[in-house]
Amino acid sequence: MLNISPTILIEEISKFIRSLPNRKALGLDGILNEVLKVAALVIAKDLAKVVSHCFASRIILKSLKESITVVLCKERKKDYSLLGSYRLIALKNTLIKVLEKHVANIIFKAAEEYRLLP
Repeated sequence: MLNISPTILIEEISKFIRSLPNRKALGLDGILNEVLKVAALVIAKDLAKVVSHCFASRIILKSLKESITVVLCKERKKDYSLLGSYRLIALKNTLIKVLEKHVANIIFKAAEEYRLLP
């Protein structure tokens, strides 16, 4: 059984925000990754509290789970009637990306601890 703390540290949240890639399209929240990185110095403490509360209460707001999927044509394809000629891009809420990174980090650490990875 995994013993996972619902508390996320300010340093962790700051690290996750810094690791978000630049020059990505906006999600429904309208927050650019670059803007979140600049604001992180001011909001990291409060954001860590919110994320910790989400994990402790096991509640994630519906608005954070919403996304838009855009279909883009791949360049130089001979036949655009084939599905492989298109690429799906999910435009996610920027804040949920931070939550997902935290969950992925927990799963990775558990996989390492229990030697589930080759």
